[in-house]
Amino acid sequence: MTVELSFFRSETSQRLRAEGHTEGRAEERAESVLRTLKHRGIEVPEAVRKRIVDCADLETLAAWVDLSYTVKSAEELFADYDD
Repeated sequence: MTVELSFFRSETSQRLRAEGHTEGRAEERAESVLRTLKHRGIEVPEAVRKRIVDCADLETLAAWVDLSYTVKSAEELFADYDD
């Protein structure tokens, strides 16, 4: 029996794997932000939680992870990101 493997080497397959990897990393970073805030006893309103979870930008999430260790409120995470 011969199995066709060309799809797995295709550009589309590589792009799908990369997107899945990025999504997974974004989810992990969002979870890190929320866990750190919870551990510090900082209340996270639903609107803030949604904004964190919905964010797909890895650089922004990395900055929020760093900030989550020092902010006094969850809303402070967004101080440099609101217009």
